[in-house]
Amino acid sequence: MLTEEKQTARIRPYVAGAVLRNIKFTKESYASFIALQDKLHQNLARQRSLVAIGTHDLDTVQGPFSYEALPPEDINFVPLNQSRSMTGADLMKFYQDDRHLSRYLPIIKDSPVYPVIYDSKRRVCSLPPIINGDHSKITLNTRNVFVEMTATDQTKVEICMDILVSMFSQHLEEPFTVEPVKIVSPHNHQSRETPDLTPRETQAEVSYINNCCGLSLTASDMCSLLKRMSYTASPSRASSNLIDVQVPPTRADVLHQADIMEDVAIAYGFNKLPRSFPSESGTIAQPLMINKLSDIVRLEAAMAGWSEVMPLILCSHDENFAWLNRKDDGQTAVRLANPKTAEYQVVRTTLLPGLLKTIRENKHHSVPMKIFEVSDVAFKDMKLERKSRNERHFAAAWYGKSSGFEVVHGLMDRIMLMLKSAFVTGEEGLSGKGVGEAAYWIDEVDDPTFFPGHAAAVHIRINGEERVIGVFGILHPTVLEKFELRYPVSTLEINIEVFL
Repeated sequence: MLTEEKQTARIRPYVAGAVLRNIKFTKESYASFIALQDKLHQNLARQRSLVAIGTHDLDTVQGPFSYEALPPEDINFVPLNQSRSMTGADLMKFYQDDRHLSRYLPIIKDSPVYPVIYDSKRRVCSLPPIINGDHSKITLNTRNVFVEMTATDQTKVEICMDILVSMFSQHLEEPFTVEPVKIVSPHNHQSRETPDLTPRETQAEVSYINNCCGLSLTASDMCSLLKRMSYTASPSRASSNLIDVQVPPTRADVLHQADIMEDVAIAYGFNKLPRSFPSESGTIAQPLMINKLSDIVRLEAAMAGWSEVMPLILCSHDENFAWLNRKDDGQTAVRLANPKTAEYQVVRTTLLPGLLKTIRENKHHSVPMKIFEVSDVAFKDMKLERKSRNERHFAAAWYGKSSGFEVVHGLMDRIMLMLKSAFVTGEEGLSGKGVGEAAYWIDEVDDPTFFPGHAAAVHIRINGEERVIGVFGILHPTVLEKFELRYPVSTLEINIEVFL
């Protein structure tokens, strides 16, 4: 029995346990046992942040066990492979330079309480997720193993426990038997017996599997193939197009009938699958509309002689605001809570910093430079559940001995024409017709990012609705100075999502 105290909710709220009795370790199986724990720690357990696994020689401890959360000074034990006793605080100092364990210390180091597991005689079994006690360490001579896991994620702890005990129960005198541990945890309604190795029940469609694989298998044929992949399957009584599948506890990766279809294909043999043109398959994908639109814009810009660049989506706060003569109202940019460097502080709200930094780092190339980017920017949006939203933009920059304003204007006209929007002018004697109801025009705008009198906002009317989608112009000299550029730069940036 393993009793979980209420205080553990402050640090690692979930626990599970199991017992492997009469195990027979060899050097190979012992090494495999330790390696499996390490693999689970590094992958599913996310470097022990989600799950920490402890294994103990059951004959050296005595149940029932208790899982508690205590101040570091109140915990005292001899860590694994050490000879002197340490408190929780001493242990943090002792292992801060350890090449292996130091990476796990921050998980609990700043917490007022540390998780700890005791046996009935108040001997420390483990201080998860850092280290086990030396008293209960397992060896080649261990016959009975007590497995305990503490976690911050209930699903992950159940998966890790099922995988560990299922794989190593084959080394017992009576193979594939596991002794469950009763978890007593009334404060969070988690009292139960672990592990629960009951197979998960699901269904898969016969027609779906056949369409994906290009086969004509019967339900019985598929069940036979799935048996070879460790499933238990049978034709469904509810429908001739369904098979009932029991997923073993070691297959937490099976989430959808697509996973079952893949195992049917593996059992059948990939090399035996009929080759056919993809139109005959049930797995044809198509691009998202926004990505298709982005590719069209990229192609047109490239054919106009511009080079695409792909800078990072993160930038410094100054690059996104102050260096562009813009002010941060605190409601626009998504900030990183703990940026590693001053260069990556916010998620960009404009593509201009990336273009200008690209030019700065390539000043040794000949001028003029004509570069563009089609990518996402991000904005805060407190109305959404995730509190932010992405927006797909197109931006271009000209760098040369002349301003290049007319070249950027020409690129914009080409992109807008390709997007089926005609230019509308207010000049006397000139007129423009929209294609359908889509039309655009430009108006002078006072934007501190650009040289006064040399910037214009891009307006568009689609389905009778008018909106501003971007701006272009010659950058202000102070902007050029901040980005260390000595020649004039003209830029264009528009939101292309409005064309969807």
